[in-house]
Amino acid sequence: MLDDNLKQQLRGYLDRVTQPVELVAALDDSPKSQEMLGLLQDIESLSDRIALVQRDEDGVRRPSFAINRAGTDVGVRFAGLPMGHEFNSLVLALLQVGGHPSKEAPEVIEQVQALDGDYRFETFFSLSCQNCPDVVQALNLMSVLNPKIRHEAIDGALFQDEVEARGVMAVPSVYLNGEPFAQGRMTLEQILAKLDTGAAAKAAEKIAAKDPFDVLVVGGGPAGAAAAIYAARKGIRTGVAAERFGGQVLDTMGIENFISVAHTEGPKMAAALENHVKEYDVDIMNLQRAEKLVPANAAGGLHEVRMAGGAALKAKTIVLATGARWRQMNVPGEEAYRNKGVAYCPHCDGPLFKGKRVAVIGGGNSGVEAAIDLAGITAHVTLIEFDDRLRADEVLQAKLRSLKNVAIVTSGRTTEVTGDGAKVTGLTYEDRTSGELHEVALEGVFVQIGLLPNTEWLKDAIALSPRGEIEVDARGETSVPGIFAAGDATTVPYKQIVIAMGEGSKAALSAFDHLIRMAPAEAEGAAKAA
Repeated sequence: MLDDNLKQQLRGYLDRVTQPVELVAALDDSPKSQEMLGLLQDIESLSDRIALVQRDEDGVRRPSFAINRAGTDVGVRFAGLPMGHEFNSLVLALLQVGGHPSKEAPEVIEQVQALDGDYRFETFFSLSCQNCPDVVQALNLMSVLNPKIRHEAIDGALFQDEVEARGVMAVPSVYLNGEPFAQGRMTLEQILAKLDTGAAAKAAEKIAAKDPFDVLVVGGGPAGAAAAIYAARKGIRTGVAAERFGGQVLDTMGIENFISVAHTEGPKMAAALENHVKEYDVDIMNLQRAEKLVPANAAGGLHEVRMAGGAALKAKTIVLATGARWRQMNVPGEEAYRNKGVAYCPHCDGPLFKGKRVAVIGGGNSGVEAAIDLAGITAHVTLIEFDDRLRADEVLQAKLRSLKNVAIVTSGRTTEVTGDGAKVTGLTYEDRTSGELHEVALEGVFVQIGLLPNTEWLKDAIALSPRGEIEVDARGETSVPGIFAAGDATTVPYKQIVIAMGEGSKAALSAFDHLIRMAPAEAEGAAKAA
């Protein structure tokens, strides 16, 4: 099952296992069971602390296997083969069940261990989903740390009947004690916040007690991370407040245009960004959504950012790097059927639509790439572009037109997503040339129509463009002195990771320059007052 190179790497990891582990397999006669057995036999052969047993257990999915700490209640279960994006989840589960300590912060571990109650989690994932591993790994760790928590990760493509019965149309989909708990990417801290209702109030109280920062970065994507590093390297007090560290990069499948790195994936880059920032003396405040910016009312005063949790942060200078989010169609039915057939990540949710008919809305690079990927999974793809021609690169258009199960519609305006109350059954679009309405029967709609800046909360504080982007000058400064901005939320053209990083670095350097120029004025003011 595993090639020699992968076995060698895995053997090195498994040397860290300190406690005996049992792999308990529940198999049937399917080919996937044979693949699973081969995988488990390979793992067993790599460590004398790991033993494989096959056991007929009632009420468990087949094929599946548990990873248990021998003689204890500690364990996790995988229903399906955790390969692809989930292979790291498998390795971490083996290590953590085997006694290797987690790198999570001590206070987070204590919070997990303090949870009281009966928590039985199930997570439906797909092997092509880059968002799923974070959820799987977080819940696996929780089940290792607290015996009252159990978790099973389920490959939705392998258990299609259950996916249909439960109406799972987006991954990751998490169930708690049989009831829907959450959908989409979640960190361990976000899961804890949903379970521990007092956590948000405690975090707000902690944040409110912080001293003012020299530079406060709002946003944790590439621009925010770069700004934090460049500011911290100047030796000034730096903080980062982010709703989710990594930003939109977390939702990016493949990155092939980041100079000097031929290929990487979004979650891997996001983790590298966070790890790099943590090498410096930066106060990282995650799960913090900014709600209001209050600029200083006098030169040399402190700017204030009020957070959704009720706390407020103050700083001499601010770098706004709030990024952007997927733009919605804003048509009837879109929100009602979100995660019930309307999706925004073809890599994550595409496998759930195997053999079905879907539409892709948008004819740019993202839309055409999505249509190409989905054509290899689904029965048929209808691509609908508002403009009278596709806007994607010619090489992508050529590939798309070569596919026999793809229909291309230009000058099409989607007017409604229709459904039966539980899931999508079709959409309606208008031919912008003739005005005629067309109905398309399908089960999934993937929206790929660009980005919307996360700036609504700033509209009364600084100057925004008609498109809602933060207006910045050549130094990254906004209309308010001492407040800078960078990345996809600004008027800087070409929304690219490498550009966002450069702009974030520039904004931090400009903030530092602003602080230097403020210092003599403050000293002069103090002397006059004396």
